[in-house]
Amino acid sequence: MLKTVALALSILAALVLPAAAQATDVNPEDVLVMELPAGRVLIRLRPDLAPMHAQRLRLLAREGFYDNVPFHRVIEGFMAQTGDPTGTGMGGSSYPDLAAEFSPRPYERGVVGMARAADPNSANSQFFIMFGTNPSLNGQYTVVGEVIEGMDLIDAIKRGDPRRNGMVAEPDRITRIRVLADQR
Repeated sequence: MLKTVALALSILAALVLPAAAQATDVNPEDVLVMELPAGRVLIRLRPDLAPMHAQRLRLLAREGFYDNVPFHRVIEGFMAQTGDPTGTGMGGSSYPDLAAEFSPRPYERGVVGMARAADPNSANSQFFIMFGTNPSLNGQYTVVGEVIEGMDLIDAIKRGDPRRNGMVAEPDRITRIRVLADQR
């Protein structure tokens, strides 16, 4: 039975994952499929760097927590932040905050980091995706993954921050996020 499940997951990964992701033998349990109105983004979680944070994102994805959640803070040349259902940047899940899991992985284009308040141990559900390199974040925020497909869709997200100058239009939203291993 286990061999059958493993074979099915391997076939599914071969059909869904891009060739670059297949070459690294990415576990479908560690891939988030983020659907945006413009298309699909694949995020490889890094439980080797941040096991508690990767587990939290999987849990919230499976609960549908991220469905219809806005990108509430999007700064040109820096990052796109989401994961707050209130859209204010102040909200999170009902689960307790997570202790920091800092790693030597640098913050560069496509890296997914966990947003937090001033307390390094306050990450909860919000995450951000880097548009470029920003060494000032290295060792200060938990790296939880990286975009392995669809970075062009992240680049196209509307810019704005409702806490500063407001959004000119309704912010872009995540349609849904699921774990690749759960896709049928």
